[in-house]
Formats: sequence, C-alpha cells, structure tokens
Amino acid sequence: MFSLKKLIGLEKEKKFRVAIFGSARVKNNDVTYKRVRYLANMLGKNNIDIVTGGGPGLMRAASEGHKIGSKNTGALSIGIGIKLPWEQKFSKTIEYKKQFNIFSQRLDEFMLLSNAVVVAPGGLGTLLELFYTWQLVQVHHICHIPIILMGDTWSGLLKWIRKEPLRRKYLDKMDFNLVFHVKTPKQAMKIIEESHEHFVKGGRSFCYNYNKYKLK
Repeated sequence: MFSLKKLIGLEKEKKFRVAIFGSARVKNNDVTYKRVRYLANMLGKNNIDIVTGGGPGLMRAASEGHKIGSKNTGALSIGIGIKLPWEQKFSKTIEYKKQFNIFSQRLDEFMLLSNAVVVAPGGLGTLLELFYTWQLVQVHHICHIPIILMGDTWSGLLKWIRKEPLRRKYLDKMDFNLVFHVKTPKQAMKIIEESHEHFVKGGRSFCYNYNKYKLK
C-alpha cells in the first residue's frame, strides 16, 4: 500500500494520468477486455500513467496492458481499491495501491489524480464513477477533463438522456456535450493525445486537478 508520504507526492506531481473505469466481471476472452488492454498498452507506450480500481475484470485488463506498454517508459499504474463485503484482490500488475472503506472518498482520490477519464462497459459501480465525474465537471469542481465513453453499450444511455432529461431541459446541451462517445481504443486515444498535448503546453492558467480539487 502507499505510504502517506508517497501518496501526497503522487497527488502533487503534475503528471498527466488517465482513469479507466469498467466492470470487474468481464473475462479475459471478452472483446471488451482486449480493447481496454490495448488502450492501456498505448497509454503506457506514451508514458501516460493510469489509475484504476485495481481489481479484476477490465481493471486488470488495463493494468496488464499498461505494464507491457510502459516497459520502456516508466509510466505508473495506480490502483485505488474499495473494501467490499466480498474479497476483491488487487491485480498483480498494479504498481501502487491504496484501499478505501468509503466509496465517496475513493472517488475523490480518482478525481484528484486523473486528467482524463475513460469509461468502459460496467454496472452500478461504473455508472457511479461516470456520473460523479460528469457532475463535478459540470459544476466546475474539477477541471474540464475529457470524459470518454468507450464501446457500443453507451448508445442506449445517451439516447435516453437526449430523449428525457435533455429534452425536458433538466440539463443543458453544453452539459451533455461534456462527454465523448467512441467505439474503439484508437478513437479514445486520439482524444487523450489532444488533451495530453494541451496539458504539456500548460502555462500558468492551466488547471491541474490538484489545485482545483484539494481533499479537505
């Protein structure tokens, strides 16, 4: 597990990181597993850290792919776990680990460390992570980071949001446009690369989540 000193060091380090959310139930022969693994591999090759829940399924797919891709770059794989009634072990390919007892605290840690978010298919936990991120960007509690929905599974949800909340003006079109829907890892990577380039150019006015969203 992290020492407190190491954790604070990573939080303050101004390095671009991508959070990858997704189901713990997806098996390694599933096409979605392979796509997440491929995306994480590309991130590792580009010296971009990843942050996941650290567990099985798509979280393991991400850490496996990233470990291979980062072999020559030194990019880090960070696991932010949650204590559950049933045991969920950290993947062996996670380099740095921290476990929380409370979901909201865990989500705050994701927001503090991440500069882009990729949401792969998943269940209630993944939906919680998606909407928590989306809400914080909407109300400017964190930086305007890209929220990328990857895969066909999101088409129905986005259609419903357009048909119901958006049509009824429960949210603005600008809020809806905060998310990007892509089909492939390469499409996700293109968005991430553009955001990473903006991050690197930075400047005094660039918003780092550590400055915008400090945990109290």
